[in-house]
This record gives sequence, C-alpha cells and structure tokens, in this order.
Amino acid sequence: MDPTISVSKGCFVYKNGATRAGKKAAGKRKRPAAGSSSLLGQEVVEQPFYAEYRRAWSQLNQHIADLQQRSYARTLEQLVDFVVRQGQREARDEVLPTAALLTGINQPDHLSQFTALTQRLHSQRSARVCVLQSRDCATLKAAVESLVFGLIENEDADEEDADDDDGEEDVADRDRKAAASLTRTQLVVILPDFECFAASVLQDLILILSAHCVALPFVLVLGVATAMTAVHGTLPYHVSSKIRLRVFQTQAAPTGLNEVLDKVLLSPKYAFHLSGKTFKFLTHIFLYYDFSIHGFIQGFKYCLMEHFFAGNAFALCTDYSKALARIKQLTHEDMETIRRLPSFRPYVEQINDCKRIIAVLTDDDYLKKKLPQLLRDCLLHFLLFRSSLEFLTELVGDLPRCPLGKLRRELYVNCLNKAVVTTPEYKECVQMLSFLSKDEFVAKVSRCLDRTEQFLADEIASLELGEACTAVLQPQLETIRKSVDDVVNASMATVKSPNQERAPTADHLTAVASRQELKEQLLQRSKEDKSRHQQNTPTTQFARALQKTLQLIESLLVQDHLRPLHDAPPIHELFVFSDIATVRRNIIGAPRAALHTALNNPHFYMQCKCCELQDQAQLVGSLPDLSVVYKLHLECGRMINLFDWLQAFRSVVSGGDNEDGNQEQIDPQIQARFTRAVAELQFLGYIKMSKRKTDHATRLTW
Repeated sequence: MDPTISVSKGCFVYKNGATRAGKKAAGKRKRPAAGSSSLLGQEVVEQPFYAEYRRAWSQLNQHIADLQQRSYARTLEQLVDFVVRQGQREARDEVLPTAALLTGINQPDHLSQFTALTQRLHSQRSARVCVLQSRDCATLKAAVESLVFGLIENEDADEEDADDDDGEEDVADRDRKAAASLTRTQLVVILPDFECFAASVLQDLILILSAHCVALPFVLVLGVATAMTAVHGTLPYHVSSKIRLRVFQTQAAPTGLNEVLDKVLLSPKYAFHLSGKTFKFLTHIFLYYDFSIHGFIQGFKYCLMEHFFAGNAFALCTDYSKALARIKQLTHEDMETIRRLPSFRPYVEQINDCKRIIAVLTDDDYLKKKLPQLLRDCLLHFLLFRSSLEFLTELVGDLPRCPLGKLRRELYVNCLNKAVVTTPEYKECVQMLSFLSKDEFVAKVSRCLDRTEQFLADEIASLELGEACTAVLQPQLETIRKSVDDVVNASMATVKSPNQERAPTADHLTAVASRQELKEQLLQRSKEDKSRHQQNTPTTQFARALQKTLQLIESLLVQDHLRPLHDAPPIHELFVFSDIATVRRNIIGAPRAALHTALNNPHFYMQCKCCELQDQAQLVGSLPDLSVVYKLHLECGRMINLFDWLQAFRSVVSGGDNEDGNQEQIDPQIQARFTRAVAELQFLGYIKMSKRKTDHATRLTW
C-alpha cells in the first residue's frame, strides 16, 4: 500500500527545506501568486468545453454575488449606521451597545452576511472587527485570547494594506502601536453563531466587554439563527441589563433563493438550463434539508460542470454567434455525440428524403451546415418559453389554492415535466378564470399582457435573438389583446345556441297518448339539459368572448411555447442538463453504502494496484488493516471472539507463514495493528466491546 494513502482523509507534509520565518517577518502576510494553476491538466484546460464552462460559471457567479450583495445592502447599511452612531456618542457608560441580527433558522451559510459586514466596515475604515466563532471559544480564556488577537491582527492587516512598501518593523513595536490605537475607532465583536456558545462563556464575555466599554468603544453583534427568545433565555437579568439591544432582520432564506432563481438561473440571457426534475430536486434539498443558498449554488455548479464536461459538443451551449464560430472546431467524435442525443432520432425520422437521411447520419460537413438552424431553433424556443412563462405566472399565480403553483419556479417545473394543458390542475385554473367577473378578468389578462411586454423590452430585446423572439410573440399578444377588447364590449345578453333552438318545447309535451309517453319525454329532456350543462356552452356574449380569450391563450402561448422538454426542438440536450441520477448520487451522500464500499473494496476509491481485487470477497495482505478486519468481521455472527479474529488477521497479513502451530506467539507489531484496526472499527460504529464476555466483541450491523 502506498505510504501516503489512507482510508480516512489526512494531511501529509513533505519538507522542502523551508525554515521558520524570523520574527521580523512574522507580521508580513504572504500574498497568493498572481496566476494559480488548475488542478486539471493542460489537455483539459485547453479544451473548448472547459473554456465555455469557466466563462458561464464566471458570469453566473458574479451575477449571484451582485444580487446577494444588493439583498444584504439594506441590512448592512443599518448595521454600519448603528456602529458609526455608537462611535459618535460623547457620554459612555457600562452598557454595551449590542445588535442582534436575525439570520434565519437552519441557514448554515449566513456567515457570508457577516463577511460582507466586515468588508463594509473595513472599506469605510469606521471600525475594526473581530469575528469570534463558538469553535474557538470553548472557554473564557480562549475567547478573550481570540478577541485580543483578532483585534491586533486586524490592525496589522490594515497597516500592511495601507503601505506594503514600508521597511521591516519589529513585531513588539507593531503590537504596541496596535494596542495604543485601539481606542481611536470602534471595536466590533461579532458572534455569528450565538446559539452555539456556552452560556457561561457568553455571559462572562459580555460582562467583561461591558466593564471595559467606557475606556474601549466596544460594539457587540450577535448572529441569532432562531428567535429573540434564545437571547432572553441565555442571558439572565444581571447580564442583559448590561447591554443596549437593537434587533435587525435579514432577508429570509426562501426569499433569497427565489430571487436567485428568478433573476439569475431563470434569466433568458444564459443558454444553460436545468430540466424540471433536476430543478425540483435541487429546490427540494434546499427547502427540506438545509435552507442553504450556498449549498444550492454549489449543486447548480455541479450540474453546470457535469453538463460541459460531457464533451466539446456541449461547448455549443453559449450565445448564438459564439456557437456558430465553434461549429467549425467540432471533430468527428463531437458530431457523433450530437447524433447520439435522444432528440436527434425524431429529427432524422421526420426527414422524407433518403439521401438527406444518409447525409445527416454519415456526412459531418452536411450536418454542420444544418447545425446553425438547429441551434437557432433551440435558443429561440427557450426565449419564447421564458417569455410565455411570465404571462402564465401572472395569470394563475394568485388563484385560490394555486393549482399550478404560486411561484415562477413551480410553474417552470410543471411546464417542463409534462404537457400542462392536459393536466387537471390547468383545467381547474381555466374554470376559476371563467368564474371571474368582467372587470376582474379584463384587469388580470391586461396585467399579464403588460408584464409580458415589459419582460420582452427589459430582458429579451437586448439579446442576440431578441428581435426574433419579439417578432414571434408580439403578434400573438396583440391577438389576445383584441380578444380582451371584445370581452370589454360584450354584453350580458343571453344568446341561444343551435342546440337550444332545436330543444323540445312545451307544446311537444302535450301531444302524448299516455302518462308513460309523457314520462319518457320528460326524462329525455332532462338528459339533454344535463348534457348541455356539462358542455359548459356559453349562454351570453360575455361568456363566449371570455371563453374565446382563454382558448387563444391556451393555443397561442401555452400549447405552442410552454411545451414539455420531450417536445422541445432537436438537440435541445446541448442546452439542458437532465442527468438527475448523477446529481442525486453525488450531492446526497449514502454514508453507510460509501463506508461499506471503501472498506470492502478500497481500490474503488484509492485506485492503487496493491488493493485491486479480482473478487470483492477476496482477502489479501496488501489491503489496509481496517479493510482486512472489516472483511473478517463480516464472516462472523453476532459475537466475535477477539482471539480467533486476531489469528485470522495474522494469517491474512502474514500470508500464511505462521502455520507451524505456534499460535500463542504473536508478533507485537501485528497485534498492535490489529488493536488499532479494531478500535477504528469500533469508532465507526460497526462493533462494541461485550460486557458479558470480556474476550468478545458484539457486531452492531447486519
């Protein structure tokens, strides 16, 4: 087994002759190199798919960062203003100014908010900040040491950033200057995970800060993930009376996620899209597991990476002009990748000319000539889909019970997964819309039209295929608007339908020969009236105009543009990632299965030749000790005899050299290896030492 390979992750240090830095260089920070090399080889980095992946992720990540920065801006401004005002107070007392920032329940990535606050305070040079995390403050001594060190280190960093060209300075002089300047600016102490601190440490720390806040301008910021009751329950009266508390509220995590989805991931400016199932899977992880926006973004990044790393053919997932430029760079293997796409077969089957079919399947140059139109159709389809989704969101998003969904992301998933017009939820929405009054219906559809036209002007018009999208959608919107005008002008007068005109009259009922014939005629008329009622035949001009408008919306927008993914144009797989199985396998871990695989077949993860097995049940001495012990324990029952286990372990690791019958003499090194492996197996939870028999272990898994 390789010396630097372990079953568990670890750090291996290789000394390269470097020595400890002297005291004079202790205050200097090493800045990273200008161009950090990638972990991937040059043969990967130079490929077109990798360049497009880097460009797409850079744009998306920057867009998300800007959006989050704007969402934090209001709260950050209030916090910064609170800190600055505390520094402007002339009279100081022993009451510690404290801000409680409600970050949201189960939001593990809220540390980014405090990072943004720290950067804002540093940029304005209005305060020095020290962030104390609970893992570094197990005791009061550790908390005070981290506090002092953080404030002094912050001062050193500010001085270094202000003047990097200064001469070398003695560390003691730097510390004295930092300590002397502590009283010039506000000293902000941030506790991002308030609930994780020990109550005694927290109380003593607050009392110490309040006792020194007359001489040192301390300001305390608490990150509260639950509610203000946690603060009141943790701090008794003699501590809470020493703080002046003000509460700040941040944006809720679901609201922040909806902004990221609507303005970034569903933005028409990006060619990459997620399938409905993948999109729903990532949002479910967020809503039902962790509430982590950062985790959602990383999951999306993984999907983006998997999509582009499938080959250079997927480098066509970009702007139309860039995709046209990359068509000439495609190799024969790239063209075969396109031909293997599931949507390519229906495209070939709809060609009537046999020569064209053969050319598409065999001639790369001929297919390259067809690719520009295929790419244009795909990009235009997604632009029309996104614009029509804006109309549908406004139309059905506020209906009672929201059958199709209330949010744009819910409608996006429903429209991509299935033909939405055939679903009972859509029919229920249409029925609810038909029950609206004239004023309500006209106002709702007018809002839908205005919103869609505004979306076309703001988001679509500036894109490369924006004019083509507007040219297709604008006439359809005008047709719907004219139909709405007909609804406005329609009266409430009753209009007889042809079926109603041919309905039997009362005179027919009088011409009967007997009671039995009269009864049969009445039953027949009742059935006809019921049939007409079930067909929902409009009886007024308004009802007919309303029904016509709904039919136009369904035929022009929903059926034509909000088609499911399996009905999308050919080669749409180049723009849509739908491999949900890979995402589920790599994002949601199965620890027990992974542990069993790692211990039963270490070669699966380590990829070293010494651990390669012909059969997973095979036992060889080159396996890690923990793997050998684990595979031997699988052969035992509920109770495992430690001595027999040790003998079997020795037989495997020594290669059967101890068959001389002397089982009592065991090499101390082998016994030590066995003891350590058993302890690791117990730590992993597979066994426990038996209390009934001291020389036995109890197996805990089956």
